[in-house]
Amino acid sequence: MRVIVIGGVAGGMSTATRLRRLSENAEITVLERSGHVSYANCGLPYHVGGVIEQRSDLLLQTPQSLHDRFALDVRVHHEVLAIHRARHVVTVRNLETGDDLELPYDHLVLATGARAVRPPIPGIERALSLRDVEDTDALVAAASGARTAVVIGGGFIGVEVAENLVHLGLDVAVVEAADQVMAPIDPEMATPVHDRMRAHGVDLRLGSAVAAIGPHEVTLATGDTLYADLVVAAIGVRPETTLAEQAGLAIGERGGILVDDQLRTSDPDILAVGDAVEKTDAVDGTAALIPLANTANLQGRRAADVIAGHAARNRPVLGTAIVGVFGLQVASTGWSEKRLRAAGREVRAIHTHPASHATYYPGADTIALKLLVDPVTDEILGAQGVGASGVDKRIDVIATAMAGRLPASALADLELAYAPAFSSAKDPVNMLGHIAENLRTGTSRSIQWHEVWDAVAAGAAIVDVREASERAGGRVIDGSVHIPVNQLRDRLAEIPDGPVIVHCAVGVRGHTAARILTQHGRDVRNLDGGYRTWIAGTRAQRMHDSHSRAGVPERSTSDRTR
Repeated sequence: MRVIVIGGVAGGMSTATRLRRLSENAEITVLERSGHVSYANCGLPYHVGGVIEQRSDLLLQTPQSLHDRFALDVRVHHEVLAIHRARHVVTVRNLETGDDLELPYDHLVLATGARAVRPPIPGIERALSLRDVEDTDALVAAASGARTAVVIGGGFIGVEVAENLVHLGLDVAVVEAADQVMAPIDPEMATPVHDRMRAHGVDLRLGSAVAAIGPHEVTLATGDTLYADLVVAAIGVRPETTLAEQAGLAIGERGGILVDDQLRTSDPDILAVGDAVEKTDAVDGTAALIPLANTANLQGRRAADVIAGHAARNRPVLGTAIVGVFGLQVASTGWSEKRLRAAGREVRAIHTHPASHATYYPGADTIALKLLVDPVTDEILGAQGVGASGVDKRIDVIATAMAGRLPASALADLELAYAPAFSSAKDPVNMLGHIAENLRTGTSRSIQWHEVWDAVAAGAAIVDVREASERAGGRVIDGSVHIPVNQLRDRLAEIPDGPVIVHCAVGVRGHTAARILTQHGRDVRNLDGGYRTWIAGTRAQRMHDSHSRAGVPERSTSDRTR
């Protein structure tokens, strides 16, 4: 059995090594256009910043080490020029010698990855990308003599590159066309990320577009000019499908290679894995492009199983991801609220701000967690987390629950590891489940930060149940009545007639207040996530309004707070 794998990083190398473990007799050849295989591409930004000091630490294997252990024929600097499906051969060029040759195959695996998006901006040729080791070398060399840098794009890679350039001592600006960085999270969850980036000196230009890149500067569409000894384009990636298209293989609606649940393309002898292929979204079953290393590695393993004749199926994807931002962990899984609402889905949002572990044990950090739930079925649709520690394991637990089809209320029943240094007796994930259960059963009702002013306009009163010290310095929702929760039973007469919105700092005392008032016959809703979520959301809304060119802006947050 002759198997050729095109592409020697995550998906391709996983295919080759797994197949060797399944079959000693297969003839396996890996063709890689660049000069390196099996490198840690997710670690590239951290080598740029010097966090990973040794370049060699990124190079996990070499052609020789892969031959010695797995008997693989790994050829770097070999570019596949064409796939001849009828003859079952590929035309390959040795980029070092310029010689072309043909190699036959019984099974072909496309692991061609993704290519960086390069929009037609004047001067874009000056901008560097970060996709492979060669890109990293170029960026390290350019950064060594630079003092200023502009990163175009505020996604995962853009944020990581910006942080690492700051680590090198450069003055860094990030230009992002959207109103926020990191599109998979919602605006109120992005607010602390923006704050953290600005606190570390990043000039964050949101809602901005690059008009031109000059020899020493970047000009924005607003006319602003940013000095830039170094420019990095981190605008996103697209599936690398050139070979597949030229070979007449089917391309999906999202622009990736179309594969079935066994990762076979429209030619059953050709499989495809990784960033080049379309995936199936786990939330709604539609086509998705999610370029993540863990998915590429798993698909490579499954492709090897299929070739070896084992039962294997490709799984749908949630898009679970995490990034570090100047000490913050920012993670998400599934869909965001903005995406769900844009798709016309009904959604219930739950915000909490728990401690990363028991507060009486030193070092506890506050986490912002958001759970998105179908209000009819109780299905978990997505989750997001931001915090200094403990975010990763909470999002991982929720992603696992989603894969197991657990309803949101079932999170309350999960038996999770507990000791004061690691969690609380009621883990933050358990608390999300308790809130989901209360909302599902009607034990409590909530209102979202963006719904408050419409409710007030319709006659609702806001009751702040925090302590007086928490309202100091203007941390107040305009027009709210202040009655601390411990005094609420004795001061019921002070609450205005009509619907009531109660709020505390993060929602816990608000829930207690809501239960008190509900049992006294009041129509009451608890502000989800409390003041902390409200202020983050209204700040994000003000940012959006300042960038909006259509319609009449809403009242700014300065009108709503004292």
